Amino acid sequence: MIFEKHKTFISYHHENDEDYKTLFRKMFADYYEVFISMAVEEGDIDPNLPSDTIRQKIRDEYLRDTTVTVVLVGSDTWRRKHIDWEISSSIRDTRLNPRSGLLGILLPTYPRASMTNYNPYTIPPRLYDNVKCGYAKLHNWTNNPDDIREWIQDAFDKRNAVEPDISFPSFSYNKSGDQWRY
Repeated sequence: MIFEKHKTFISYHHENDEDYKTLFRKMFADYYEVFISMAVEEGDIDPNLPSDTIRQKIRDEYLRDTTVTVVLVGSDTWRRKHIDWEISSSIRDTRLNPRSGLLGILLPTYPRASMTNYNPYTIPPRLYDNVKCGYAKLHNWTNNPDDIREWIQDAFDKRNAVEPDISFPSFSYNKSGDQWRY
């Protein structure tokens, strides 16, 4: 199988998971050259801007040229409004911003009793809805570049073959609690 090198947006919890995002980018984009990294870095966007302006900047400046979005899922990822907005913008197909493929990678910091189980209500809800409908997949963290390459290619291939679920209401603010609910 021939794999393309895709422009890949990395969505993650900036405060908690910056180290994993950096490792993921350095290992798989820089060293193994599996993908071209696109991510909002700390300080790139003024958090005091109005929410609509932040959403537009993410969509128009960071997601516009990407073909796949990878969500690094740690313990609090599901709570973050920016992650919800990034996923939402990624899976919408508009004239200026074509839809991207979507996948989630469960980080070693994601709390669970075994590597084969996860609590769906501690996964970003929009990501979970798209796992349920077959648009996205969840994977365990790996150091294997062949796995990452395959996962990204699979997400890219599904972006036009499966219709994403965009029905979950957008977050207006960060969430709290131990899990989300419909």
